[in-house]
Amino acid sequence: MTTHPHPVDHELVEAAARVARTLGRSENHTMAAAARAHDGRIVTAVNAYHFTGGPCAELVLIGAAAAQGVHALDTIVAVGDRDRGVVPPCGRCRQVLLDYFPALRVIVGAGDRVRSVPVADLLPESYVWADHQLAGE
Repeated sequence: MTTHPHPVDHELVEAAARVARTLGRSENHTMAAAARAHDGRIVTAVNAYHFTGGPCAELVLIGAAAAQGVHALDTIVAVGDRDRGVVPPCGRCRQVLLDYFPALRVIVGAGDRVRSVPVADLLPESYVWADHQLAGE
C-alpha cells in the first residue's frame, strides 16, 4: 500500500456533495460522483438504480466523461444523498476504475479521515484486465 500523503481535492468532494443534495429522497438516484479530468475540468454524475441492478455513479461518470471528451481522470469521489458524506466505491467499481484509469486516485474515508489513495490500494493483489490481454487486442 502507498503511504505517501496526497492532498484531498475538497472542491471535488463539494461538487459531488452539491449534486447529491439535489437528489432529494429519490430512490433511483442516491449517489453522486465527481471526478477531475487531467485538464482540470470536473465531471459529475449520479447512479441509476434499478431492481435488476444498475450502474453506480462512478460508472455513469465514466460514460458522462467520455461523452464530454474526457478520457483521462486524475481523481474521483462518490458522495451519498441525505448527507451521508464520502462513500467508497463498491468492488465492481473498484475493478472498472482500475482497468480504465490505473493511475486514478480515489477519495475515501469519513470526517477528518478523508484521504486520497491510488485505486490500486483499494484492490491489493488485483487482477488488471489489460495485463491479461493478448497483444493486438
